[in-house]
Amino acid sequence: MKRLIFLSYSRPINKAQIDFIDTLTAYLQQRGYDPRTLGVTDYDMDAPLKAIRRMLMDSNGMLTIAFRRIAIERGSSRPGDTDEKRLDGQWLSSPYAQIEPAMAFQLGLPVLIAREKGVLAEGVLERGVLGTSLPEFDLERPAQAYLNSPEWQQILQRWEGFVSQVIENKGNPPVLY
Repeated sequence: MKRLIFLSYSRPINKAQIDFIDTLTAYLQQRGYDPRTLGVTDYDMDAPLKAIRRMLMDSNGMLTIAFRRIAIERGSSRPGDTDEKRLDGQWLSSPYAQIEPAMAFQLGLPVLIAREKGVLAEGVLERGVLGTSLPEFDLERPAQAYLNSPEWQQILQRWEGFVSQVIENKGNPPVLY
């Protein structure tokens, strides 16, 4: 039986990102998952948030890949404040890399987010915000090398345990008291 999961990622902007997603998708399928992505494997005529919620309700977990999407050549956070922070050379990901995991978290689904090196760690992209580690991958290395790394293997095994628990709990009758 394939285990349905929501695989969230922004549209890749370069070959390294495309290769990463292709390798990750094949890797997940080999592990018995059926990764679904809105606009890639599934399509919906409704408003995006409604379509996302519908897919999340059918899924047993979420894996988000926060790719580099928007480059910040020169910028700052809280300009003029004593806590001003320079953002030069940083990257932002898609806003959906924040929205979709937050929605999954609110539904109680296990969420695993992996952030491309250089993407600003803010919101749900900060380590520990959703309670799980947030691995960072470097596309200078081959995707398969990262997926075989001890860091990824340990984090994924923990997430897989949570996904298995969701599948088990979905089969149980509701508790009345």
